[in-house]
Amino acid sequence: MVSPEQKHLHKGIFRATFQEKVVLLVLLCLIISVNLSAQDTIRPIPAQQAADTSAAEVHSPHKATIYSLVLPGLGQAYNRKYWKIPVIYAGFGALAYNFTINNREMKKFTEAYRYVTNNDTFPIDNEYVTRYPDPNDLQRGREFYRRRVELTVIVSTAWYILNVIDAAVDAHFFDYDISDNLSLRIDPVFMMPTGMQDKYASGFRLCLNL
Repeated sequence: MVSPEQKHLHKGIFRATFQEKVVLLVLLCLIISVNLSAQDTIRPIPAQQAADTSAAEVHSPHKATIYSLVLPGLGQAYNRKYWKIPVIYAGFGALAYNFTINNREMKKFTEAYRYVTNNDTFPIDNEYVTRYPDPNDLQRGREFYRRRVELTVIVSTAWYILNVIDAAVDAHFFDYDISDNLSLRIDPVFMMPTGMQDKYASGFRLCLNL
């Protein structure tokens, strides 16, 4: 025979087990619903968008350098700094004009110097023969314009190298994002100034966002 106390105990155990099953079932339903909502929230990237991202060309400083070495101004065109191309060629044009003038004067002084020192008498279309009858003056004039020709060549080489450096530097900063949003944030902090335990100091920290 089962006593009333035992019946009451069995009923309590059954009631507790049933309540636990209900709680577990509710928790299981909640977990399933959360997972379904997370799957709906995280959407896959379309294949076309992923292909476009992978196909995006990265701006290459190496290419800009090679282009400027091959043809001055081509690296600036690659960097989309088109306004620099006329400046580069204006500099080369001025240097070429300067080289032509100085080289012509140097040749005229050289020709007149050789004519005077060789005591030639044939007609010559060079006004420096009569203007500078002293060979020393002709030699000094030739050396003066020779130095100017050499200096023009050096400056032209430096201008060419500067064109390459400019293209390389612009390419390095092509994708650099310079934001106009400058903000300063002040945060409270707790510090341990001396490294001793249980001794803290309060203060403020300045955070500058560039």
